Amino acid sequence: MTTSSYPDTRLLIANEWLDASGGKTIPVLNPATGQPIGTVAHATIADLDRALAAAQKGFEAWRAVPAAERANSMRRAAQLLRERAGEIARLLTQEQGKPLAEAKGEILAGADIIDWFAFEGMRVYGRIVPSRNPAAQQLVLKEPVGPVAAFTPWNFPINQIVRKLGAALATGCSFLCKAPEETPASPAALLQCFVDAGLPPGVVGLVFGDPAEISGYLIPHPVIRKVTFTGSTPVGKQLAALAGAHMKRVTMELGGHAPVIVAEDADVALAVKAAGGAKFRNAGQVCISPTRFLVHHAIKDEFTAAFVQHAERLKLGDGLAEGTTLGPLANARRVTALAKVIEDAQARGATIATGGKRIGETGNFFAPTILADVPLEASVFNDEPFGPVAAIRAFDSLEDAIGEANRLPYGLAGYAFTRSIKNAQLLMNRMEVGMVWINQPATPSAEMPFGGIKDSGYGSEGGPEALEAYLNTKAVSMVGV
Repeated sequence: MTTSSYPDTRLLIANEWLDASGGKTIPVLNPATGQPIGTVAHATIADLDRALAAAQKGFEAWRAVPAAERANSMRRAAQLLRERAGEIARLLTQEQGKPLAEAKGEILAGADIIDWFAFEGMRVYGRIVPSRNPAAQQLVLKEPVGPVAAFTPWNFPINQIVRKLGAALATGCSFLCKAPEETPASPAALLQCFVDAGLPPGVVGLVFGDPAEISGYLIPHPVIRKVTFTGSTPVGKQLAALAGAHMKRVTMELGGHAPVIVAEDADVALAVKAAGGAKFRNAGQVCISPTRFLVHHAIKDEFTAAFVQHAERLKLGDGLAEGTTLGPLANARRVTALAKVIEDAQARGATIATGGKRIGETGNFFAPTILADVPLEASVFNDEPFGPVAAIRAFDSLEDAIGEANRLPYGLAGYAFTRSIKNAQLLMNRMEVGMVWINQPATPSAEMPFGGIKDSGYGSEGGPEALEAYLNTKAVSMVGV
């Protein structure tokens, strides 16, 4: 097992890294060993007040910077992120567990996202509207909404921040992030790139501590004008309700339980390669991870056998070790949760085609798992497992498969495999999700919308649509005197 140095993480307030005023810290564990590797500062209310005051000052300064200059600063930060990708990737792998190649890929993709938002920020336009009064001029202006409070998860410590950060900075907002206590060092390294790129103090900030206390304080606070959250549906509903009580703008990217429909005419090898790669990426700890595999009965056995071969070729191990393709789960509670999911599926009649158990006594390693002949009442077909578990069930007609795909309240992402244009059109139009990938793995990009419907949230974290949530629209009618 390869080791690397890991820093203690502090709070970023007004471009300075500070210890928590109360001196309290939280241990950070390496999921491959279960051992502490560092600490992260635990913010007090006094620390949050300082961070909020800095965010307000940062907003007043940043909104006055021309869009082209904001873009230049963001692009400098993106370039610094690329230059530091190797170092930051090692931090990310140590604290989160994913293989080093995946960690570096996440960071480089994050730099591209920042670049895209930097350029898109220069295309935030208002408009001139012809007036019914010849003496009046009518304008529509787009203005930054204000300081943003962002709450991000541990599964993609860089990617989940840059989607929010890029849109906020591009539109002229300041950005105060409550990043995950499990994975603090890589977000800190990300925001250091923006400090080093020359952003004014307070434009970016970073705090850690008690999640409920921080969200309960930041969301109602009058300084915060926009809330963005990525995480579970139950927590998202609580935060959305709190934001609604204070009339705060909200973007919610919540849980998924993505269906995969493999039609009778599908290319089985392509379906296994594409869906298998997406399924086991980041050990299945991905909000858009394919989970419910609905496979036509005529090809179910062929698909299952090929999928098992794919899973058994993966190399489970420490993300820093050479050749690892599947790392540990990010925390011990995921191991416990997956064991319960698999026990429930077996009790209800499902069979384990491969995997199904924890590997070793050290770290949070769990074998890539495929469950076959899974009944609808099994937990894995109703609740997002968030791990390296795929559940397979046969169907007879495409209409039945679409009905099952749409049965749950989730609506984040969906996948389909078919050689038929007619089937593809039916699937893209009838699947109730915010994103559909057909005959390919998930390929989210900065220029495309990213978000869900139903209980999977609302709003977008990609494409021009993402910027709208960070902008106020002002109507102006002016008559000369």
